[in-house]
Amino acid sequence: MKIIFAGTPDFAATHLQALLNSPQHSVIAVYTQPDRPAGRGKKMTSSPVKVLATANNLPVFQPQSLKDPEQQAILAELQADIMVVVAYGLILPQTVLDTPRLGCINVHASILPRWRGAAPIQRAIEAGDEETGVTIMQMDAGLDTGAMLSISRCAIEDHESSATLHVKLEQLGAPALLNTLTHLGAGTALGVVQDDRLSCYAAKIDKAEALIDWTLSAVVLDRRVRTFNPFPAAYTNLGDLRIKVWQAELGPSSTLPAGQIISADSRGILVSCGEQSLLLTEIQLPGKSRMPVAEILKSRAKLFSVQTQLGN
Repeated sequence: MKIIFAGTPDFAATHLQALLNSPQHSVIAVYTQPDRPAGRGKKMTSSPVKVLATANNLPVFQPQSLKDPEQQAILAELQADIMVVVAYGLILPQTVLDTPRLGCINVHASILPRWRGAAPIQRAIEAGDEETGVTIMQMDAGLDTGAMLSISRCAIEDHESSATLHVKLEQLGAPALLNTLTHLGAGTALGVVQDDRLSCYAAKIDKAEALIDWTLSAVVLDRRVRTFNPFPAAYTNLGDLRIKVWQAELGPSSTLPAGQIISADSRGILVSCGEQSLLLTEIQLPGKSRMPVAEILKSRAKLFSVQTQLGN
C-alpha cells in the first residue's frame, strides 16, 4: 500500500518505524507539525516523526493547516491508498478524509469510546481505570468518533505512570496497525460503530493541574502524580521552593492537617492528605535532578522536618 503518514510525537514515530520495517507497505510522504522552539534556549526543534522521516529520506510536509485548498491539492497529488494518522495534532477536513482511496485511519491510545480527545493515556490513569488499550478507527469528521477497526487491550497496573503506559501502548499499537492495514487491503476489515453514550472527553493536559492540592484524598493524589509523570510533573510548594513529585505511594490514615509532613526517613516523606496520607519516594528540588527521597534527606533533612507544611 502507498501510505501517507501523519504524526508528531514519539508515540507516532514508533508507528512510523513499524511501517518502514514492513515490506508490504510503502510510506510515500510524511506530514508532521511545523518545527517549534523547545528547551531553555528555545531552539527550533523538529518533531520525532520528522527526525525519523528525514533519516529515511522521506518527503516531509509541515503545513500550518490542511484546510487550505492548495495544501489539499498537494496531498491529492500524492495519490495515496491510505493515510495513517497517529497523534498528528491537526484537524483533517472532510476533503482530506475523502482523498486517499481507502480514506484515513487513526491509531488512538484508548479503548474507544471511553476517552476521546488529546490526552487519553493520562486521563485513564487519573480516573482510576483498570484497563485501557489502542483503538484503530476509520476517521470521520467527528473527534475520535469513527468506526472501530481494531481494539487491543492492556491492564493499568497500580503503580502505572503515563510514561510506562505510553510504552505499553506503543507496543500494542504498532502490530495492530500492520494487522489492520492487511485487512483493509484485503477488503476484510469490519468497522464497529461507537456508542456515543459511553464517551468521555480526554482534555489536553494543563500545567496548572499539576499543582498538588493536599486537601484531596491520597488515592486521588497518587493517581495525579502518576498521571503527570513525565509531563508536566506533579509539584508542591515549600516556601519559595517548587518541588516536583515523581513517585509516591499510598500511606496510612492521618488526622493531621492536610499538607503537613508526618515523617521523613529512608522510606520517603509521609504527608497528610484530606484522606489518608501520601508517601513521597522520588522528588526533584529546583535546579537539581530527580532523586530518591532517601538520597535527598542525607543533605537536606532539615528542609523536610516533621510538621513542616507543604503547599504554602
